[in-house]
Amino acid sequence: MRTKPGCRPVCFRRSEYGVLLAVSLIVLSGCAVQKGSTSSLIPNIEQSAPPVLIADISQKTIPSAIPAQEVSSEEPFDPFAKPGEKGIEDYDPWEPLNAKFFEFNRQLDRWVLKPIAKEYNFVVPNMVQVGVSNVFYNSRVTPRFLNNIFQGKFKGAGIEVGRFLINTTIGVGGFFDVAQRFNLTTPEEDMGQTLGFYGIKPGPYIMVPLLGPYTVRDLAGYTADIVLNPIYWLILPVWVYSDAIPTVVNVNERALTYAISIGARAIEVVNERSLNLEKFQGVEESTLDLYAAVRNAYLQKRAKAIQE
Repeated sequence: MRTKPGCRPVCFRRSEYGVLLAVSLIVLSGCAVQKGSTSSLIPNIEQSAPPVLIADISQKTIPSAIPAQEVSSEEPFDPFAKPGEKGIEDYDPWEPLNAKFFEFNRQLDRWVLKPIAKEYNFVVPNMVQVGVSNVFYNSRVTPRFLNNIFQGKFKGAGIEVGRFLINTTIGVGGFFDVAQRFNLTTPEEDMGQTLGFYGIKPGPYIMVPLLGPYTVRDLAGYTADIVLNPIYWLILPVWVYSDAIPTVVNVNERALTYAISIGARAIEVVNERSLNLEKFQGVEESTLDLYAAVRNAYLQKRAKAIQE
C-alpha cells in the first residue's frame, strides 16, 4: 500500500498505540547478545525450583564463573572480586519493586518460557540451535561496530567488520561462526559500556519486567543500541516514518513488519532459553538470597565489561 502523493504518515492513529506498545515490549526484550558463548543469551539459575528469566541477552548474563558449590554462603558470590578487593556497591534503592519484578520474570520463565524451550529442544538439534543463535548475533554487528568506534577501539571495530564479512559469506548468513577459527574474536561492546567509558555512573539497579536486570545507564544504552541497529528501520521499519530513510519493506505494511518482528524475537528467545536449559543446575537451591546473587553477578559483570 502506498501513501498518496503529498501525504506522509507522521503519527499513529489512536488504535495503533496498543499494537505498538505490545511490539515494543517484545522487540525490546533483549537485542544484545553476549558472544563469549553462543548459549549465553538468556542465562538463568535453575533447579527443581522455578528458574530466573533474564531475557536480555546481552550483556545480561550471570557469569559462568559462579560454581554451584561456592554459592552457599549468605553473601552472594562475587566472580570478579580480587583478593582483598571490595565488591561493587549494590545501589538498589528500588529493591522492593525490583524484587517483585524479579519474581514475575521467574514465574514467567517457569510456566511459559521453559516448557516451550523444552519442547523446542526436543525437536531442534543442538547444532541448529547454536547456528540460529549465531545468525541473530551476526545481525547485530552495527551497534557493536559503532560502540567500538565510540570508545576508540579501532582494532575491535575492524575485527567486527571482518567477522561479519566472513560469517555472512562463508558462514552462510552467520549460521556458522567461521571467523572464530581465524581467531577473529573481540569483547562485545554496547552503548552501556560506552557511557561507562566516558564516566557516566551506572545509577540505580533496576529489574525490568520481561527484560531482566539493568542499571539506569545500561537501560538507556540498551535502547540506544536498538536505534543503532539498521534492521529496525531498514528491514523491519516498525517505528520509522520518514521518506528520507530507505526501507526494504513499505512502512505502511505494518502488519507484516509486526509479524516478522514478533516471530523473529519469539524464535530467538525460545532458542536461547533452550540452549541454557542445563546451565547452573543446583545454583538456585544452594543460594540463600537468589535476588541478591543475580544482582551482584550482573553488576560485577558489567563493571568488568567496562574495564575491558
